[in-house]
Amino acid sequence: MMITLHAPAIKCDWNFWWTYDGISGPEFWGILNPDWFLCNKGHRQSPIDIKPGLLLYDPNLKSIFINKNRVNGYIENDGHSVVFHSHYYSYNNQSDITTTTNNNNNNNDNLIPPPVTINGGPLSYSYIFHSLHIHFGLVDSYGSEHLISGFQFPGEIQLIGYNSDLYENYEEASTKPNGLVGIAIFLKQESKSSAGIEILTSQLNHIVYRGQKTAIKSLSLRELLPDDQNYVTYDGSLTTPSCDEVVTWIVINKPLSITKEQLQSLRFLMQGSIDVPKAPLGNNFRPTQSINDRVIRTNIEFKQSSKDRNCPTMKQNVQYESKSS
Repeated sequence: MMITLHAPAIKCDWNFWWTYDGISGPEFWGILNPDWFLCNKGHRQSPIDIKPGLLLYDPNLKSIFINKNRVNGYIENDGHSVVFHSHYYSYNNQSDITTTTNNNNNNNDNLIPPPVTINGGPLSYSYIFHSLHIHFGLVDSYGSEHLISGFQFPGEIQLIGYNSDLYENYEEASTKPNGLVGIAIFLKQESKSSAGIEILTSQLNHIVYRGQKTAIKSLSLRELLPDDQNYVTYDGSLTTPSCDEVVTWIVINKPLSITKEQLQSLRFLMQGSIDVPKAPLGNNFRPTQSINDRVIRTNIEFKQSSKDRNCPTMKQNVQYESKSS
């Protein structure tokens, strides 16, 4: 008689496993988990190093529009980054809650707030805001995910929205064509911060450790966009596993202001729990990826000297173009 012993199967929590360094860092994401193969084998990966000399000017690119609705939600330390989650998205998956209407009832906390929509720019569809992610470095010389000619900012905010015209929810959209939009806004250290940054960083002392979260009310996404509507856009991917190539990226040309003290408050955050703090949360940026054969477009019309007249542009494809008198 043969006695066979079967060890119980151990299910790996991949979301808990991955990090930004070591054997669980970016170069291993697509190797150890086959579901993340695009992280290593994809051809439209993000982030990228944006080189102004390779940009294609597209006069058809429109202004970005984010509606004025303020958003309620919660900010969380998820062990990878600081994430703000919209309550609209959470509530919208509960059938027993009705949408907030514009009235004077003060007891609206349990109702669905109206969504924040993202339109215009290079987008052909309407997108609903889902979440906001903050990437930052432990020192001022690096932190952003996207680069400009090799230059790295101390941080980057990313607004993520899902295509509500084609898909029912974020989960469906996050694996489908034209599923997501990502708006990347660089952070630059200044003596005074932008209004939206003040709201986001004011609660960081409540989320020092992984899994901690706290409420934030009345955040205006429009306050996170500069008045300057210049941007760069390209087809890319999520910058975290599973690296799905479903994101239309819009990289804003002008950075937001953040103070030295606010950057330091981010750098106090930890990757682990209060019992096992692990390492600081910072340096949570993926290395830049190959552009390959992608076209990187911009609505910034660079002034050209006579020797640069062969620089790439789509302007000759415009049949009708208004000119100021």
